[in-house]
Amino acid sequence: MKPLTPDQTPNEGEQRRRRLQLLGLNDSEPEAKFDRVARLAGNLAQAPLAMVNFISDERQMFRGMYSPPAAEDGTGGDVDGRGIAFDLTSLPEIAREAPVDYGFCPHVVAQGSQLALDDVFDYPRFKGNPLVNEMGVRAYLGTPLLDHTGQILGTVCVADMRPRQWDARHMEGMQNLAETLLSEFQLRDSLLTQQQEMFAVFDGAPFPIMLTQGPNHLLRYANAKQGASFGRVQQLSAGRESLPGLDAVGVFATMDRAYHAGQTASLADARIASYDAATPQNFTFTCTPVRLSPKAPVSGVLTVAVNITNQSPAQNEAQQMAAEFTSQVERLGTGGVPGWSQARPAI
Repeated sequence: MKPLTPDQTPNEGEQRRRRLQLLGLNDSEPEAKFDRVARLAGNLAQAPLAMVNFISDERQMFRGMYSPPAAEDGTGGDVDGRGIAFDLTSLPEIAREAPVDYGFCPHVVAQGSQLALDDVFDYPRFKGNPLVNEMGVRAYLGTPLLDHTGQILGTVCVADMRPRQWDARHMEGMQNLAETLLSEFQLRDSLLTQQQEMFAVFDGAPFPIMLTQGPNHLLRYANAKQGASFGRVQQLSAGRESLPGLDAVGVFATMDRAYHAGQTASLADARIASYDAATPQNFTFTCTPVRLSPKAPVSGVLTVAVNITNQSPAQNEAQQMAAEFTSQVERLGTGGVPGWSQARPAI
């Protein structure tokens, strides 16, 4: 097994994190498709815990998870009548997320191949793992989860609280389940390409536009006017830290409302210093939540700004264009907006 060395982990982990960010998978938000794969894995292995786990250099994210409910008599019918010993709330912080060194999945990613532990106690290096001490895991089977480019993104895994033998059928079945997700990653990449083409149209817009992802508002895209007005920002940087001027006047608080409420929010009149003007300017900001599909949770926020200082007919026209643009994005959201972009860098 390839060890988790200090030199290896940051480099490869950072690459995975960036890839997961681009695919919109760098958080622990559950998704039905991944939960279904976890359920199939649990049923295939007749195991009381199964997960689709994405791993960056910062954390593990269980976007797919399955633990069959125990019956009132203490048995779990899906797992050979055995009761479910796992208390998922015992995972650090939240059940869908864990530190990057927790459990056995990081070892699967490091070695790049399946890891089958029939009895953890047979392996001194694994015996003291927190997953053993805190959840009572005694057996584990993990399979690397690769995308269509060959990048390892995490694992599909199952675990049991009793020693057991993982046979060839289990290992082959888990490999097949991991491969079923290749098309999901390929589709996301295809949609990213389409989104890149869409953003090319926005580059010349006469008003600032930025697209952010997640509750921390990572900068995914900014057009030229955004950079000229409020400063050039590195792609995937945290918005609040990178654009303190916008934060100070309440833009990110407005984005927070849009993200958490799932509804468009506006900041009517914010006075802020603009890099392309000699004096502070008055702007309106319209923040529109964006979803990957109609039933998906909000994934990010599209923010459009319009300079209303000494408003002229040209600025009225820009404001109308901004409103039409925002309306178009809202319609796209109801039909499913592609996954997050490799598109134009935030500038």
